[in-house]
Amino acid sequence: MQLNPDILLNLQGIIESGPNHMRRIPIMLLAFYFTANSFSQTEDLNERIFSIIKGITGKYEAIYKDLHQNPELSLMEFETAAKMARNLESLGFEVTESIGGNGVVGVLRNGEGKTVMLRTDMDALPVRETTGLDYASKVMIKDASGNEVPVMHACGHDLHMAIWLGVLNTLVNMKDHWNGTIVAVAQPAEEIGAGARDMLNDGLFERFPVPDYALAYHVSADMPAGSVGYFPGPIFAGVRSVDLKIQGSGGHGAMPHTTVDPIVLSARIILDLQTIVSREINPVKPAVVSVGSVQGGTRHNIIPEEVNLMLTIRFFEDNIYRQIIDAISRISHGAAIAAGLPEDKMPVITFSDQLTPPTVNDADLVLNSVGSMRNILGQDKVWQVDPMTVAEDFGRYGRTSENIPVALFWLGGVNHELYRDHLESGTFLPPLHNSAFVPDFQPSFTDGVAAMSRTILDIFNR
Repeated sequence: MQLNPDILLNLQGIIESGPNHMRRIPIMLLAFYFTANSFSQTEDLNERIFSIIKGITGKYEAIYKDLHQNPELSLMEFETAAKMARNLESLGFEVTESIGGNGVVGVLRNGEGKTVMLRTDMDALPVRETTGLDYASKVMIKDASGNEVPVMHACGHDLHMAIWLGVLNTLVNMKDHWNGTIVAVAQPAEEIGAGARDMLNDGLFERFPVPDYALAYHVSADMPAGSVGYFPGPIFAGVRSVDLKIQGSGGHGAMPHTTVDPIVLSARIILDLQTIVSREINPVKPAVVSVGSVQGGTRHNIIPEEVNLMLTIRFFEDNIYRQIIDAISRISHGAAIAAGLPEDKMPVITFSDQLTPPTVNDADLVLNSVGSMRNILGQDKVWQVDPMTVAEDFGRYGRTSENIPVALFWLGGVNHELYRDHLESGTFLPPLHNSAFVPDFQPSFTDGVAAMSRTILDIFNR
């Protein structure tokens, strides 16, 4: 509904000459006019977004299936990156390839305004697919160690790329509705936590426009397709891997008194490591210390010289990370001293080179984005979720000297009937990284593109 503003102005002039109690009427009419006009514009904008999506879904579903069928491992995304670059060029972006390895950056300038970065990841996992899809991956490839391994998009990065392209296409088709700059980033090596770091080290924010905001999705394996989950704060944990070599003094299993048994010592340390979270970390501060591998010994009757432990630690705050690191060192060395080991046989702690920081969403950016997403999807499709201790290197973009506000959202990918069966009967939902995981493309794509497109349009026009 729209009213003619000339009529309102004439009416205002007439009533202003009348009694005082009537002078409020023009303000009320003007408020009604602008509210009605705003609703009309919102409806028109949403309709246009969905109309564009309807016209491009078939194209990007074909691209999605091609990406799913032809996955590439971290640091090996050569063909995938080339496909992203070609698609960006077809949309009119200025494209630069080989940023931080296989990273691709596209820049689209559309007048003066804010700069928004939209990121997708590209790499797949060494998993043998069991979905039974007619476009299932049958790819086998040699990994960095030279081992022949199967490859699958078991974490939804193929869907991320399709939606990323769909959003960019929608925004290009709506250039008359916004002004500003889009920085489209196709990032390699997310699965090993190296891609964001490598792109930043290669001058991402020196060579290209520095974004005012950075946005991304991650598909969810336990939310219905097309829904959006948000959290205004730390949504994903930081992570680091730790190797712990426990030394001892080996010997015959029949004469343990002549040895310092590193297996027993390791068992003691493993149990004590569990007290870091349960007894040393503030109970309201989430953290994880998990031992994922214990390797030691070769025979039933030989006490070995050493045992090797592999740990993962996860945290949401930097000070909690430092507390965990200090505790691992103190506990392992204390146990070794109690066992009577000399100084040269103290445990050896090795930290992985890769420390992935937490992904900390900017609260204002998230809550403003939620308003945009609910505007186009409805209230019932966008809800707050709890943080998770999985890791994502998207958080690095918000930890640079530029202090860029970042927001990562979960995007539901579960088929609606399967989700209903899960709620009613406990039907198994294949999780991320599972060989049977596959998102329901069309509702995920349609609502994912619509929500992010509306969010970015509103950022440009806010």
